[in-house]
Amino acid sequence: MTEVGPASGTVHWVGAGLSTGSGLAALCDTAARVRLWHRTEERAEGALAALGLAGRAEPRAFTLPALVAELAPGDIVVSMLPAPDHAPLLDACVGARAHFACSSYVSDAVLELVPAAGAAGLTVLTEAGLDPGIDHLFAHSLIARATEAIGPETAASYTLTSYCGGVPAVPNDFRYRFSWAPAGVLNALRSPARYIEDGAETTADRPWTATRPHAVDGESFEVYPNRDSVPFVAQYGLPPAWKPQTFVRGTLRLDGWLTAWAPVFAELAGDDDQRIAALARELAARYPTTDADRDRVVLAVSLDVHAGSGEAWSGRYLLDTVGTERESAMARLVSRPLALGVGHILDGSLPTGLSRAAETGERSQAWLGELERAGIDFSLRVGE
Repeated sequence: MTEVGPASGTVHWVGAGLSTGSGLAALCDTAARVRLWHRTEERAEGALAALGLAGRAEPRAFTLPALVAELAPGDIVVSMLPAPDHAPLLDACVGARAHFACSSYVSDAVLELVPAAGAAGLTVLTEAGLDPGIDHLFAHSLIARATEAIGPETAASYTLTSYCGGVPAVPNDFRYRFSWAPAGVLNALRSPARYIEDGAETTADRPWTATRPHAVDGESFEVYPNRDSVPFVAQYGLPPAWKPQTFVRGTLRLDGWLTAWAPVFAELAGDDDQRIAALARELAARYPTTDADRDRVVLAVSLDVHAGSGEAWSGRYLLDTVGTERESAMARLVSRPLALGVGHILDGSLPTGLSRAAETGERSQAWLGELERAGIDFSLRVGE
């Protein structure tokens, strides 16, 4: 394996949208130099002032050529841009011998560049936010605990569910609060979801049609599967002797969401791209996010294992956080774990090539401890 190239200490944080929060402040404490790249230098300055970071990071107007001109070997680029923009940034990083980090799922375009990045001694950190990110840490921790209790060679069946959602702290009639671009929310609902139910792979072409009730600490929510859950069986390293009865990674919404969104689903079913783009703009205007709003993030990950010998193990992680006047819960929970991961690039503890947050039970437990010390509150219950 190629040795990891030493980090220079300079971090380029690209983008200052809804998910940029106190993680950027944490990096201002740990990195030698931080540059915030935004659409204009003035907007970068404004974002830094809003975060209480004026004078602690250098504002920059973002264009890819402008960023490339300032990249040096060992720098770290943190992409907070939309997922399609990650691959061009990573390509620039490989050319400049700079490390790369983002909170998004790995795309095929990014995967194509990983071998070149690894050969250059670079770390490519992905899926290191909230969902994906903290959900991975919870899952790896639960699987490690269950494996120790049941044994990896013991024949068993299991149910693993991982549901995350950003919702309004004070429920509204729409049963939702936009914590990212409405167009992205709508288009995610148009993508088929694949998951495991009753021991078999299942696909929901319209994910909302698979919505069902889900109780968390006695509170009623609604959940539905999203994206493709099936590859995570292998990514999470579950023992081959264990067979999935249910394996779902999905989205959590307030009770009543399915009914409140019925008119939206009718529009989505029409598959008219122009109409859906217009609907996104209408919803953004009808349900704006204001400074008085408070968001709430709920992440619930559970694992239940039943061995043929009669042994059983169960464990559950719950994160339930409400935003503050200073920072939304979503911004905090995306940016803090991402900053933690960038800190591990700075100290050289992540390997070359691709890392998806922490990918073992031991490393996940260490990351969770660091998140706790950073003020991220969550709970673990075993055997209940």
